[in-house]
Amino acid sequence: MSRTVDWQSGDWSNHPVSAEVQDGVFVVTAAEGSDYWEKTMYGFQHVNGHALLAPWEDSDAVEVSFSLHGFTELYDQAGIMLWLSPEVWIKAGIELNDGVPHIGAVVTDVYSDWSLSPVAEWAGEVVTVRASRMNDAVVIRARTENHPWRTIRVARFPYETGKKAGPFVCAPTRAGLKVTFLRWVNTAPDTDIHADPPEE
Repeated sequence: MSRTVDWQSGDWSNHPVSAEVQDGVFVVTAAEGSDYWEKTMYGFQHVNGHALLAPWEDSDAVEVSFSLHGFTELYDQAGIMLWLSPEVWIKAGIELNDGVPHIGAVVTDVYSDWSLSPVAEWAGEVVTVRASRMNDAVVIRARTENHPWRTIRVARFPYETGKKAGPFVCAPTRAGLKVTFLRWVNTAPDTDIHADPPEE
């Protein structure tokens, strides 16, 4: 059974321009230039993105749902952040790349890597991103209200304690990105990599 995580129960990694509960949804405005990235290819380190983090236990999968309405500029992004430390984290979700929404993940252990795939058919929809730990890894999946679960990434994340998770938003190239989050829940973990997550 899913348990809703209260928007007020998390702690911001960096405070956004604004974050307000409006009619049951959570509207977050990102700061211009906000992002997370560690070194790879570009050489720079960006640690000023906005992640709302709460403790995450292995007994739960965590899911975050948000609307893609308003994603218009290069690298506009939102989704779920999995956090152990400033050098060990994973962000997964939607990022606008060359005008097309892409589902992807940045996996960081001192250095970041980036994987992504275009999902033009998801434009304007509500996306749910899900993370569930299995053995020494995390399985990341995503869907929309009109498209089924797809597995996005299996990444090493062997940390049983001390980890946090929650929604994130970044706006690397512009001011004014507002993201509407509709849902943040802890729910039953995955049972098999080849099966859809348990139904609520």
